[in-house]
Amino acid sequence: MTDRPNILILMVDQLNGTLFPDGPADWLHAPNLKALAERSVRFANTYTGSPLCAPGRASFMSGQLPRRTRVYDNAAEFTSDIPTFAHHLRRAGYQTTLSGKMHFVGPDQLHGFEERLTTDIYPADFGWTPDYRKPGERIDWWYHNLGSVTGAGVAEITNQMEYDDEVAFNAVQKIYDLSRGQDARPWCLTVSFTHPHDPYVARRKYWDLYEDCDHLAPADPALPYEELDPHSRRLMDANDYTKFDITEDNVRRSRQAYFANISYLDDKVGEILDTLERTRQEAVIVFVSDHGDMLGAKGLWFKMSFYEGSARVPLMIAAPGLTPQRIDTPVSTIDTTPTLCDLAGISMQEVMPWTDGESLLPLARGTPRTAPVAIEYAAEGSQAPLVCLRAGRWKYTACALDPEQLFDLEADPLETVNRAADPDCAETLAGFRAEARDRWDLAAYDAEVRESQARRWVVYEALRNGDYFPWDFQPLKLASERYMRNHMDLNVLEENKRFPRGE
Repeated sequence: MTDRPNILILMVDQLNGTLFPDGPADWLHAPNLKALAERSVRFANTYTGSPLCAPGRASFMSGQLPRRTRVYDNAAEFTSDIPTFAHHLRRAGYQTTLSGKMHFVGPDQLHGFEERLTTDIYPADFGWTPDYRKPGERIDWWYHNLGSVTGAGVAEITNQMEYDDEVAFNAVQKIYDLSRGQDARPWCLTVSFTHPHDPYVARRKYWDLYEDCDHLAPADPALPYEELDPHSRRLMDANDYTKFDITEDNVRRSRQAYFANISYLDDKVGEILDTLERTRQEAVIVFVSDHGDMLGAKGLWFKMSFYEGSARVPLMIAAPGLTPQRIDTPVSTIDTTPTLCDLAGISMQEVMPWTDGESLLPLARGTPRTAPVAIEYAAEGSQAPLVCLRAGRWKYTACALDPEQLFDLEADPLETVNRAADPDCAETLAGFRAEARDRWDLAAYDAEVRESQARRWVVYEALRNGDYFPWDFQPLKLASERYMRNHMDLNVLEENKRFPRGE
């Protein structure tokens, strides 16, 4: 492989990192991801930059936390002047392609990608903007609700399956195109699926794999509403919990569908990797998710929380020169962009003062890392920004509205005992408080979020009055340049489209 390696990024949506303690858990039916894990560096304690789709993905692509990107929620614009890994690679001579979801909000639907093969599954406008001016108000037509749990089950086709089937098909076709050698540049192909994101619905062939699964009940069962922390109660309210009676069977069926969709994704990943191998191409391979899913732990579902199920994600990197191993040091998805640039020999020096992430290659090669992992959240279900630090065995969370939380994840992996008031932890708590004060001015952060929300509500209501021009990406394919047309030389065409040639 050259000093400008090809790069294949396989991204999934809402995949709980606790299910990937060292690659996929043994009981998951995921042979392709298990094979990938065997040749990868597995970062067992990887955290999202923010536990929600758009802010988490903007942080992943830019190496910056939400307060810096200003992508606070699922309707905040990702502005065009923020460099992403696609910009850095493309500037260095890569062709950059996206098949699938990245939840870009705003008129820029490329953010450094030269080519997009599909549209996005989610809207690109400001319609999903939260409003801190109306605490506790639900926006029923787009907020999550627990109907995803009560409606769990089997289907042969859904909106999301249709999307991911298309994502995988286009990715395979792109790998075939790359093999034909019509473009001499190194390539970066990002393939981004929407599963296992709820709704919790799966195809029968995958559902049946988990019929007798021992993990259909969460290890951390539901708590009464009154015993939840304040932010978790807000999430329950945002999910309209009083309108749903969640039974034990609902929980089991939801988790069964979720596990089934991991196996569905495993088949898609296997198809893509098999095509890469059969076309004799090599690439650095990155497998990652944007955030996790609580899956009923403590009674919580989906994401939007700093608890492990929501904030922790899988991250595996297979690359020449990196010894396959498990690394337990906490890291972040915001480290991905610096790592990709490091792998490609690209300097980020011009923007490093404004980058929150750092390359994972030194850690993978044995250099200790001591910097804590930071997470931010300021979206639906919150009424003021929340911040989190993970360092060593500890996780600390803070919000201007809520009591602090401090969890010892080594002794208490299910985060059941808040140690913030424990005198034995006073020194640890003081260290985290000082670190948080140095990083965040929560009052200023809150004001920035409120300003952004207010502006976007004005703009959205204006743009939906009268003719509406959507920002959604419109993939166009020129039929007159496909297959065989009369302006093409048939002999040249057939030779160029064949791989391998002459065999």
